[in-house]
Amino acid sequence: MARRGADADADADMPPPVRAWAAIVLAGGRGVRLGGADKPGLVLGGRTLVAAVAAAAAAAGACDIIVVGPPRPELAAAVPLARCVSEEPARSGPVPALRAGLAIVTAPWIALLAADLPFLRDRHLLALLQAAGPVGGAALADADGTPQWLASCWRAGTLRTALARYHGSSLRGLLAPLRPVMVRISEPGEPPAWLDCDTAQDLAIAQTWAAGTGLPREGTR
Repeated sequence: MARRGADADADADMPPPVRAWAAIVLAGGRGVRLGGADKPGLVLGGRTLVAAVAAAAAAAGACDIIVVGPPRPELAAAVPLARCVSEEPARSGPVPALRAGLAIVTAPWIALLAADLPFLRDRHLLALLQAAGPVGGAALADADGTPQWLASCWRAGTLRTALARYHGSSLRGLLAPLRPVMVRISEPGEPPAWLDCDTAQDLAIAQTWAAGTGLPREGTR
């Protein structure tokens, strides 16, 4: 069993103890490092980045998917469970976006996700939920062991309490003191689940992975 603050190996074959959970997908960034491009709306492998993330959450069993950012009518057709809300003011950062999403969530658990993770799949979310269940929080770690705060799972009550006491603007500042379990996922030959598309170089790497291996089928573990 994973311990608070320790690394947890991903084991998607074990059913997660977390049964009712919602996904909050942050999709309102300014895309500054991509020249102001709408990152969540970029297309890779025939669908937008935000649709890929929402589809992973739906396939993993989310009871609600809240996409925080500008309206995306096309998303409803791709992932009917997804609905969009906006933070106030718009594009004001990840902490206000989290507040906006959490305000309408009723599920006891939350998956907090970036909208630009093209290789995130349901099996990765199930591994996070499995690790988070016993201790209240889990975050995906990259190859260097760095926590990926926008690929994490939490008790909703824990986040609400932390937000009520927090006056900063950094997700790391909000979430790191909660000491989540770090989840490392090793899948040789597969694109990393934590690869996001913040820069043109990141996008090029993602495109290379997609062209070389093909994107995993939607909804597969």
